[in-house]
Amino acid sequence: MRLRFMAIVLFSAFQSSFSQTDNNAVEKRIQQLIKKMTLKEKVGMLHGNSKFYTSEIKHLGIPEWALSDGPHGVRAEMNRHNWKYTGQTDDFSTSFPPGTAMAASWNLNLAKQRGFVLGEEARFRKKDVLLGPGINIIRSPLCGRNFEYLSEDPFLISQLSINYIKALQTKDVAACVKHFVANNQEENRFVVDVTMSERALREIYLPGFKASVVDAGTLGVMGAYNKFRGEYCTENTYLGRTILRNEFNFKGVYMSDWDAVHSTEKAALAGLDLEMGTEKENYNDWYFADPLIKAVKEGRVKESVVNEKVANILRVMIKTKVLDPETRVKGAINTKEHQEAAYRSAVEAIVLLKNEKETLPLNMSVIKSIAIIGDNATRTHCEGGFSSEIKALYEVTPLQAMTRKYGKSMQINFAQGYEKQSHVVERSSAGQLNTDKVDWKLIDEAVAQAKKSDVAIVFAGLNHDFDSESFDRLHMRLPYGQETLIQEVAKANPKTIVVIIAGSPLELAGIESRVPALVWGWYGGMEAGNAITDVLSGKEFPSGKLPFTLPVTLSQSPAHALGAYPGHDLKVNYDEDILVGYRWFDTKEIEPQHAFGYGLSYTSFEISNVTSDKKVYNVNDEITVKFNIKNTGKSNGAEVVQLYVGQTNASVLRPKKELKAFDKIFLAPGEQKTVDLKVKVKDLAFYDEKSSGWKIEPGEFMLYTATSAKDIVSSLPVNVK
Repeated sequence: MRLRFMAIVLFSAFQSSFSQTDNNAVEKRIQQLIKKMTLKEKVGMLHGNSKFYTSEIKHLGIPEWALSDGPHGVRAEMNRHNWKYTGQTDDFSTSFPPGTAMAASWNLNLAKQRGFVLGEEARFRKKDVLLGPGINIIRSPLCGRNFEYLSEDPFLISQLSINYIKALQTKDVAACVKHFVANNQEENRFVVDVTMSERALREIYLPGFKASVVDAGTLGVMGAYNKFRGEYCTENTYLGRTILRNEFNFKGVYMSDWDAVHSTEKAALAGLDLEMGTEKENYNDWYFADPLIKAVKEGRVKESVVNEKVANILRVMIKTKVLDPETRVKGAINTKEHQEAAYRSAVEAIVLLKNEKETLPLNMSVIKSIAIIGDNATRTHCEGGFSSEIKALYEVTPLQAMTRKYGKSMQINFAQGYEKQSHVVERSSAGQLNTDKVDWKLIDEAVAQAKKSDVAIVFAGLNHDFDSESFDRLHMRLPYGQETLIQEVAKANPKTIVVIIAGSPLELAGIESRVPALVWGWYGGMEAGNAITDVLSGKEFPSGKLPFTLPVTLSQSPAHALGAYPGHDLKVNYDEDILVGYRWFDTKEIEPQHAFGYGLSYTSFEISNVTSDKKVYNVNDEITVKFNIKNTGKSNGAEVVQLYVGQTNASVLRPKKELKAFDKIFLAPGEQKTVDLKVKVKDLAFYDEKSSGWKIEPGEFMLYTATSAKDIVSSLPVNVK
């Protein structure tokens, strides 16, 4: 309760701290500073002077600007002029589970807590900008950065991003939401040209960015590597000017991804403010350095354009108190509260996919022996994935947690089970080749341990040789012969539980039918082992829900079913259009392995008396769906109730239903609550390409109250006038 109150107070402070008077004073201060700058000083603020810093202007009291990677933890210190770490001993951080795990919690308060913690840690480490969150749509199960991103659904992405960004920025740190826009694959990411319909752009790929700018007030946006409709994102006027500046009214800093700038004049005029990471040894040779000064002197770029960029940077500096350091949040790092927030985030992300005959939770008081099997039982993951890698203060593995908590009361039998055959090859997926070798020696050792144990737990899945920036996965199968391992262990011990450690969809049909219990554990951050052990033992309960659809096979997934990944001749068209993720599976009536929003509990819930406040609504109305929810089981639990809306008859193709509201409700046994879910009628619109605007057609809409995209509890028809 104390944390929640603190969150509300801080949010209010952030929202009310910039009145019109304050804004006028800020703008006046900005113009006064710009007037005192030479052109060289101005341009010096528009490009990096090292990997993660920009130049200071000492006589004006403008310090270097310090940026850091860190969507789920502040990255360790890098050398100024190369990609090696400094090797310091004071740059350890709190490491949260990555993006898909944050989304799997469906808990907006946890997104806030993450923002507060990362803001405090960034400030303690003297960082001004934290590069995140990454909010690109999970379009393909193979995208290497899926684990960093959040979901296949723009509404879920938007709600989480708003809460994370607002909280982070109360700590005088700028968020930088990324990657704008359509960076949905790592394959050819530097050059691939993405095209899609305007409707797909507006309904699927832009809402998260719009929410981050308009609703959360993000102070930074990072341009993507790829091209969009023939032009690099960083020099695309439609993205940088028309949408970001004019439509979203973005007043912050639009910066490049590292080495994503390809021109001076075009990028400058398209609205880019800050060039980072360009692979030119001399910083003066960068596009926004001496070439920009030359462009201004030759009249190709007006100095007012440079002034606009400097103003955007100064505005963010002032709002985060960079120019007033004595008033800034001082920050804190690796506190008990921070570690508790990381633990809660890991616990609430865990998704129970199967639990036959109440195999889970395990009764640890009667079990005499457990077999812990799998390379992922002992492997740490925080330090992987390239730009999101974290130098965690510690990282608890599943075997460590199980041994510490239960090693004295039972026999713990470990077997590696499979060997990591992959290796990172120059930031390419080549290291994933030939990773299906079945090691029968390791399998036989695992089977022997399973046979002599009451329970066998296999920690399977992926690692950051598969889930990583810079390359996509080559397939959706479990690597390293894990499917064979699980099948053999399950034969030896019918009480075999599989825990999947991964950030992206996997083919599970070959193992799910063979084991009584299946759990998706994600990359759990520094508290991973403690979280999964506590859920398996019943000390904590599983409450996560899938933030993406789990297909049976890759060929079910829309982009792959249509042959629209990774594209041809360095071009990719999003042929699936608006039918991404569950929208595709629903509308095409394809049965996935597990639906979006799916997750079981150790208890049971009953949802009853579902009603809407009216039957007929006007365009400016808000729909309220009210229902009772009761915990009808014998243990504590939490249910994520989801409200989907679908239009019965539309003049254009629309998904069968779309997520429009959700709430995570915690209940003790026998406890009942009345819950409201609200959606504005305006949010039921589709993007009409004929009129280039949002359109609501009158007629019938169905309100689906559900516990997943597949599990519908109630369907209510309403009419919109």
